[in-house]
Amino acid sequence: MRAIRDLRLFLSQRRKHELVFLALSVAITWTIMFYMIHDTKIVKDRRPVIIYVQQWPANRTDAEIIAQQKLDAPEQTKREEAEKKREADNQAAWKRIDDNLKKYGI
Repeated sequence: MRAIRDLRLFLSQRRKHELVFLALSVAITWTIMFYMIHDTKIVKDRRPVIIYVQQWPANRTDAEIIAQQKLDAPEQTKREEAEKKREADNQAAWKRIDDNLKKYGI
């Protein structure tokens, strides 16, 4: 209760323009905080990641290994391209945020 009385006393001794600037500074601060919280919503891929392990005999020849790598290469390339696309999308999202902040001079 004393804090409220102190605040009322403090505010009653201020001039009108000081109260206007106080209100503006509070509004701007809360607006920035709201948009920062609103923009930090990260969409996570919640699907389980299943990793299948293949068992290979220890006495495989180099030719068998190379043949298997050739079979696995398109899938690995596809995974790498998907990862690059995710990184590019993430980078583009951060660039949009940066551009919006630069528009406001931040």
